[in-house]
Amino acid sequence: MSGSVLVTGGAGYIGSHAVLAMAEAGYDPIVLDDLSTGVREAVPPGVAFFQGAAGDAVLIDEILDRHEIGAVAHFAGSILAPESIEAPRKYYLNNTVQTLALLDRCIEAGIPQFIFSSTAAVYGEPRTNRLSEEASTVPISPYGASKLFSERMLSDAAAAHPGFRPVCLRYFNVAGADEEGRAGQRGVRRTHLMAAAIDVALGLRPHLDIYGADYDTRDGTCERDYIHVSDLADAHVAALRYLEDDGEPAVMNCGAGAGYSVLEVVAALEAIIGRSLEVRWAGRRPGDPARLLADASEIHRRLAWRATRSGLPEILDSALRWRRDHPN
Repeated sequence: MSGSVLVTGGAGYIGSHAVLAMAEAGYDPIVLDDLSTGVREAVPPGVAFFQGAAGDAVLIDEILDRHEIGAVAHFAGSILAPESIEAPRKYYLNNTVQTLALLDRCIEAGIPQFIFSSTAAVYGEPRTNRLSEEASTVPISPYGASKLFSERMLSDAAAAHPGFRPVCLRYFNVAGADEEGRAGQRGVRRTHLMAAAIDVALGLRPHLDIYGADYDTRDGTCERDYIHVSDLADAHVAALRYLEDDGEPAVMNCGAGAGYSVLEVVAALEAIIGRSLEVRWAGRRPGDPARLLADASEIHRRLAWRATRSGLPEILDSALRWRRDHPN
């Protein structure tokens, strides 16, 4: 690839792992992050860092002037589906408007390669047990809708500008931490299931809330496809290589292909720590579908990538070790 990789949101949870993977693969990541949820310390020493919004055209132009950027990996955005229902404007601003502004600068600068962090939330309430990229996309939250609209913008840009080739990776549930302890989930808004359960296991919160026991699943709790964050980071390196080899614009699911219920996650963590967790049952949350499981055959075919760390024990053990070493 010619030039460096601009990584927006590179001080965040997923972005910081991707920066590590890119650097190890021989790429030169340049991080842009407004630090609204990211942490400056998550950016490895020696990696260039700029603080600001992904849609700040003046700052983007400054970065392009100072670095020869050949690709963009766009992680920056807001990611909580329930919050998006309460604050939709925030999500359309952060996830759609900012992406449009960044896209505009990439097109003007002639940057051909663009990797976009999308989400399985674009599918809404699934009609099949396992979702392929051809499944209907009817989001049930502004979070999913904001990401889906960004996908459409990128697709339209690729059609209008033949040299522009975006890859959209639809993430399923991301969890875990770098095995070497270099990165993990930081920040105070640890609302995802595994992060919250680990906080309970370590005595950092009194109980685990389980939202809904009456879903049409095998034990009544939501089922999700969990992917180790380092596997996901490797998928971005594979996407960069795919684009270097003149890969066509693509949308691909990024999941492990296995589903686990909330109660199965809790049981797996209890087996690791050797005791029961304090659980509190609550009603369903808006925006939560019963089941989200990936058909990952497309990414296997196009990128020759597979998740290799994404069993529950591997994910939970890495996340537990990270949180134990970083309680604050």
